[in-house]
Amino acid sequence: MVKRRSKKKKSGSHGYGSSKKNRGAGSRGGRGKAGRGKKAGHHKDGDYELGEKGFNSRREQQNAINLRDIDQKIEKFEKEGSAEKTEEGYVFYADKAGYDKILGKGKLYKNIEIHAEKFSNSAEQKIEEEKIEKTGE
Repeated sequence: MVKRRSKKKKSGSHGYGSSKKNRGAGSRGGRGKAGRGKKAGHHKDGDYELGEKGFNSRREQQNAINLRDIDQKIEKFEKEGSAEKTEEGYVFYADKAGYDKILGKGKLYKNIEIHAEKFSNSAEQKIEEEKIEKTGE
């Protein structure tokens, strides 16, 4: 025979306290980001002032150019005065052209000597390789 408990002994909460507290998303203000901004300390995604969120790079912006672009535009740079034509080829002055750094994308097909403040590692390697190829060392 099955014993039955009286209604007074039964709990209607199933371990959640009040039965109102576990009804679904309504008890937590919605699902996901729904309801954000209703309570103090919560912001919607577009509510931030400029500079309040995120991070800034403290490095100065560098103006850089690739080897490919120097090779393609060397005649234009010569007309502007940031490059000179010599007997061996060209001499390119990056600071006169407004560039701080030389990057290594592309290849130099013309004989160009480059003067600049900074070179990326790949640019240095390519320039050295091309010197060796042209001189035959």
